[in-house]
Amino acid sequence: VRDLFAKAKASAPSIIFIDEIDAIGKARGNLRNDERESTLNQLLTEMDGFEGSSGVIVIGATNKVELLDEALLRPGRFDRRIYVELPGLEDRIEILKVHLKNKPFKGNLENIAKMTVGFSGAALASLVNEASIYA
Repeated sequence: VRDLFAKAKASAPSIIFIDEIDAIGKARGNLRNDERESTLNQLLTEMDGFEGSSGVIVIGATNKVELLDEALLRPGRFDRRIYVELPGLEDRIEILKVHLKNKPFKGNLENIAKMTVGFSGAALASLVNEASIYA
């Protein structure tokens, strides 16, 4: 974590993107994991040292925000939340087109998109991969 922030500051302006931040940012509690807790503590320390002019933006993504440690959600850290909805019908059609590119396909994308309500982009990619394997 220390090295990551040092490189980001040296390369500023830069963005640090942490996907699945809940993996390291789970609330601290009874089930101790010293390595994960040390990583979280270092992340919090690095984010505390930020100045408005550091040129580094930190973005975290999770679908389990309720599991995050309260300290991560304090002002000046990850205090803004942007909810990204699941794709609608037209979005699912476009996502399927991307994942079906360069693959032989005979079928109706709109019908498939209508059957995949509630699927994320990753779930649609998995659907296409599984269908390719099955075919």
